Amino acid sequence: MDSQTAVATQTAHDASMAGRLKPNSLGVLGILFFVLSAQAPLTGIAGAVPIAIAIGNGAGAPAAYLAAGVVVLLFSVGFVAMGRHVVDAGAFYTYIGKGLGRATGSGSAAVALFSYCAVQACMYGLYGSIMSGLVEYHTGAQVAWWVWALVTMAIVQVLGASGIEMGAKILAVFVLAEFSILIVFALVTLFKGGGPEGLGLTDSFSPSAAFQGAPGVALMFAVASMFGFESTAIYGEEAREPRKTVPRATYLSVAVVTGFFAFTSWMLVSAHGASQATAEAGKALESGDATAFVFTPIAAQFGGWVNDVLPILLATSLFAGLLAFHNSANRYLFSLGREGLLPRGLTAINRRHSPWVAGTVQTVIAVLLVVPFAVLGKDPVLTLFSWFSGVAVLGIMLLYFLTSVSVVVFFRRSGADTRPWNTLIAPVLGALGIAGAIWLIVANFTTLIGGDRTTALWLQATVPVVMILGVIAARLTRSRAETTD
Repeated sequence: MDSQTAVATQTAHDASMAGRLKPNSLGVLGILFFVLSAQAPLTGIAGAVPIAIAIGNGAGAPAAYLAAGVVVLLFSVGFVAMGRHVVDAGAFYTYIGKGLGRATGSGSAAVALFSYCAVQACMYGLYGSIMSGLVEYHTGAQVAWWVWALVTMAIVQVLGASGIEMGAKILAVFVLAEFSILIVFALVTLFKGGGPEGLGLTDSFSPSAAFQGAPGVALMFAVASMFGFESTAIYGEEAREPRKTVPRATYLSVAVVTGFFAFTSWMLVSAHGASQATAEAGKALESGDATAFVFTPIAAQFGGWVNDVLPILLATSLFAGLLAFHNSANRYLFSLGREGLLPRGLTAINRRHSPWVAGTVQTVIAVLLVVPFAVLGKDPVLTLFSWFSGVAVLGIMLLYFLTSVSVVVFFRRSGADTRPWNTLIAPVLGALGIAGAIWLIVANFTTLIGGDRTTALWLQATVPVVMILGVIAARLTRSRAETTD
């Protein structure tokens, strides 16, 4: 092949790839690491489990994680069935649009983008606070939380533009580190026969344990901990054999996440003793350091060095989550640009086939969400983290519900898949479970955000408002296009 032919071939290849993300970049494990990073396992365990135990159903909290996993698994059946027929970086809004119409799909796109950006912004608040504390503890230097947040935004932007493979490798290291120490602790506790009161299997998983106290609150936090597994579909365009890889990654993600949270929370309850777990979790919350409920028994098992390592792993856990949600959000922006719902410039990709313009816009959004809290001197954990995490969970749960309904409608209309369990029974059961979870989230929203009722109402209102604005924007865009034609 001469040089001119080679250049022509490369040019043709580049043209065919224009507006497309890099295919065949991720296998099942690569996607799994992105999902687990979005879950931020150590953050979920150290942050949510003590609250679920203290103000939820006490020693029965592990059962709540198991129940949440069942609901998510039922949702996943229809989600995967739709994914076999639709491969797109837009995932949620594409799926919803196929069954419930373009306008509803566009509204859901706005909610999805808002939710992913909100959860990333809230993680910057917690991450900045943890980094500030770590640096001061180890060096004595006092650096404001927002400085660490802004510096990390720049790092995440660079890594996001470096290509999907680079991001997957970095996340794999962080995820394995935090997973390893928690799983080893849980397994050692299991093989030792549990804590002072034994394993306490019935204390955590019997019906009476599951429904004691306020099980709704525990289930709410358990469902929130599952947030992020749906990103498997977002990477469908970059996956190897997406119609096989995405379903496998989805089911594996749900199984791993459910088993991890249920098993680890059970071993934490056992380590404290079922009769003492609620009181110990309450003490940790009252002290202002919920992580003590988790870090103390691990340190008792492995030694005091854990108290130095775990806070660092908590920071890397959050960093991994920040990178994962950056990748998810910029792919939504990319997809919306390709659909014509946002400026076409968002579809620009660099030599590594990474959506660098969409990534830059996503980073700018993160700055705009975080900076006001810094300027106003708000506490990054009590406001930024708490408020935006609540909004993000509510928004994503709405998308889960709409997706389940859309799956049923789509397959009833198209007949593309006639399997009753996959396209009707499981999606309906999943929709009912998700509807129940939404009711619990709304009823306990003040608890979820750690604020007052007025703040809770304003924050809840943002989700339907964003949905409506997305629908209006889609209709205006369509009217403008028809006028042009």
